[in-house]
Amino acid sequence: MGEISPALYRAGSGEPVLLLHGFTGAWHHWRPVLGELAARYEVIAPTLVGHDGGPPLPAGMGISYDEATDVLEAHMDELGLGTAHVVGNSMGGALALSLAKRGRARSVVALAPAGGWNRGDGEARRLGRFFARQIRITRATASRIERLVRRPTPRKYALREIMRHGELVQPADAAALALSALRCEVADRAIAALAADESVLLLGDLDRITCPVLMATPQFDRVLPPPLHAPRYRREIPGVEAITLPDCGHVPMWDDTALVVRTITGFVDRHTAPAPATAPDAQAPSPDAPADAPGVGEASGPGLVSAP
Repeated sequence: MGEISPALYRAGSGEPVLLLHGFTGAWHHWRPVLGELAARYEVIAPTLVGHDGGPPLPAGMGISYDEATDVLEAHMDELGLGTAHVVGNSMGGALALSLAKRGRARSVVALAPAGGWNRGDGEARRLGRFFARQIRITRATASRIERLVRRPTPRKYALREIMRHGELVQPADAAALALSALRCEVADRAIAALAADESVLLLGDLDRITCPVLMATPQFDRVLPPPLHAPRYRREIPGVEAITLPDCGHVPMWDDTALVVRTITGFVDRHTAPAPATAPDAQAPSPDAPADAPGVGEASGPGLVSAP
């Protein structure tokens, strides 16, 4: 059955496509692409553990990718997903690769995946400062955000760190994107780990990945600059394909929705096994058989305000 809640978007039918959002985000970060993807596939977009609307962080859980992947695998089991095509952005891209290491991904599209820097190169500490500053600014302006993002030019300025074209985002979506960060339970701990350059936020053992992987790097990613964050993944992931998303920022589905949809569908379709041929004498389905689970693509377009 289709579902929309703060914790999960699920709609459509066909090949399962699992969408994983980035740090301090929620499933509604995928809003621009949901309608078109749900028209072709079964789309599952959870809000990740410890994030706004998602399940609370289990007692004693750390913030390593291994522990986050344990929780994500358990959630896949609950949802009846043995494997899926996994699409991840930023932290979600790292988790997509982590699932691939465990054999849970049929294919991976990693949009600006995190975890690819090298310990000691200064990038972890820079990211810690970046996220701390963004949350501090958001907290200081929270009561005025909805008013500040009403007009295109201030909206573009407010979203400049993560997008090239923030003016294209609907005001309600811009406010929701910003305010999600203030309700992220794991933010402070993750920022502290980045500031300490802890190795738990690096992704290794990439040679264990056996499924097809496409790494799509936004041309103007200000959060994870391509020259510092893409090379290790391109070197170490077996058989990885790599492309650049022109004129896009860190969350490219908002900058060029059509391009991101084409990127995802092209890769998923290329790595989907053809359906077995139907036998000539196969029995037609009974008209009383239950219909496919209803999609909710009509309710998932870019203008839909997310649940509080």
